[in-house]
Amino acid sequence: MRSSRDLASRARRWPAALALALLLPLAGCATGADSGPGGDPSATGTGSATATGPGTGPGGGTATATAAPEVRGQLRADDRTRRYLLHRPAATDDPKPLLIAFHGRGADAAELREKSRLERAATARGMLVAFPEGLDHGWGAGTRATKQRPDPGLDVRFTEALIKHLVRTEHADPERVYATGFSNGGSMALRVAAERPDLLAGAVSVSGQLPAGDAAVKPTGPLPVMVVYGADDPVRPLAGWPSPPPDPEEPILPSLSARDTAAAFAAAGGAGKPVAREEKGYDRTVWRLKDAAPEDSTAAATGAAAGAATVQLLVVHDAGHTWPGSTVPPPDGFGPVSKALDATGTLLDFLTGSGR
Repeated sequence: MRSSRDLASRARRWPAALALALLLPLAGCATGADSGPGGDPSATGTGSATATGPGTGPGGGTATATAAPEVRGQLRADDRTRRYLLHRPAATDDPKPLLIAFHGRGADAAELREKSRLERAATARGMLVAFPEGLDHGWGAGTRATKQRPDPGLDVRFTEALIKHLVRTEHADPERVYATGFSNGGSMALRVAAERPDLLAGAVSVSGQLPAGDAAVKPTGPLPVMVVYGADDPVRPLAGWPSPPPDPEEPILPSLSARDTAAAFAAAGGAGKPVAREEKGYDRTVWRLKDAAPEDSTAAATGAAAGAATVQLLVVHDAGHTWPGSTVPPPDGFGPVSKALDATGTLLDFLTGSGR
């Protein structure tokens, strides 16, 4: 499969302006066959849902709680076979939190796993982590249909089907399902959070913004959301891209700025005025959602109540289109990786309540 590094190598053979366009993460739309509304295919009659364990052939045994920690799963949704990697915590009978992690454009599940090390940090906290694979190495993060992705809602329906499947087969707790992602995958996490806040308990985007213009995605309800963004992102600017340049492979969709992205979720949650503060290596802006507990209350301090929910924007100094804290070198032209912030630990703290 192509990685972001592969794309960067290819891009160097194009003229400079076209190379930058090729490298840009896409907040695009999804490809797929028409079907009924989203949800678990086995429930809607649009297909079957199976998770195949490692070492088995096609149609092999369904994953169980006693299987190996990593599962290479398959899910039939919208008449397509979709794939994902699943990491399990230690086996227990208790319902487990579930994190869905979307890779960036031109990458795959394994690339995000290596870059973020989410599976190590999350499984150590007793969380299931699913890394789904996007079609053609990307996600339908916007609402505009394109030639490459004529069904704008396909990936949202797939996400819902995957969540329902993992609730049923892996004892995932439906009240503790979270989404995150990088770049185009971060925009995908934001789309699910915006359009289906009932599916999630929180979402974090790293280097991803809400699509805008004729592909706009608008938040529809209150949800804790964090946006982590590099101040010096050379690929998808911090200020957004109202009129992106053309792309030789797939249209680049316009996007809001990182701040306007966070503010849109804050407005949907009835938040008050934001509070900004400087921290070592980054700036944090916090909107406290309507009816949230006071910042110094016990509930807010521990994350023990939904009232502690916030929307946050973290702008990381000296950081590019990268995953802060990662030890994996980014592709050429993506800018530096900040070591001042551990994005993985920060987003998990935020989603589980201790970092809100």
